Formats: sequence, C-alpha cells, structure tokens
Amino acid sequence: MKLSLDIAIDGSREAIWAVISDIENAVDRISGIDKIEIHEKPESGLVGLKWTETRTLFGKSATETMWITEESPNEYYKTRAENHGAIYTSGLRILERDGKNYLEMFFESEPQTFMAKVMSKLMGFMFKKATIKALQQDLDDIKKAVEST
Repeated sequence: MKLSLDIAIDGSREAIWAVISDIENAVDRISGIDKIEIHEKPESGLVGLKWTETRTLFGKSATETMWITEESPNEYYKTRAENHGAIYTSGLRILERDGKNYLEMFFESEPQTFMAKVMSKLMGFMFKKATIKALQQDLDDIKKAVEST
C-alpha cells in the first residue's frame, strides 16, 4: 500500500523543517502521538535517529520503533520501521507549488511474510482508511504548530 497526502502551510521551509525535524517534542504538537522514547541520536543531522512512538489505533495502544534513513535538511526525511512481518517506510517532504509551501506525508507498507500478505489482503482496506485519517490529522497538527509560531 502506498499513500501520499499534502497540505499548504503558511510558513517558511525553515519553519516547517524546525517543527517536523524536532522528533523528541512531536508528542507536544501531534495529537495522535501518545509517547515518544528516543533510543539513538546522531551527533549531527537526523540520519540514524531511532525512537519508539506510541499511538492509539483502533482503540488500542500501538508502538512502532522507527529510524531515519535519509534526510536533506529543509527538504525531506524518510523513516523505516519493521513490524508484524512488514516493512514500513514513511516520510515528510516540503514542496513548493505556486509560491506556497506544502508539506507532503507519504507512507508505504510492504508485507514480507506469508501471514502479513494474507492480512494485507483481508484487512488492507481498513488499515488504509485509518492510515489516511491519521496522516491527515498529523498534517493538520503540524500546520497548526508552524502557523502558530
């Protein structure tokens, strides 16, 4: 499954980057995040930053350990997580269109095991709907954080 959503944000690339790259304090800005625990922090930049993020999904607590695999400051970063027999990649990208800045959030899941492939076929539509809703809420929360500074 591949998803991508974006939102116009009234703020500079630097202001958007300051909010999205501050993973440690994302719990204070993104309503869908219940808890963040940082495990590894690089000396500079974001590549190698590893954390555990807890959210409430489908009424239950869901925890994922994620790490940043790529970054270009003031442009984008990509994350990776591996859980339940699948590889998840996601990220945030700052785009410019028609003189406005947009923040794009993208997500991809790739089932690796037989059971993950079966569950993806059976439950994929529910997961997709919930993921779109969560991504949109995250984008709305980031927009609010950037525009209120």
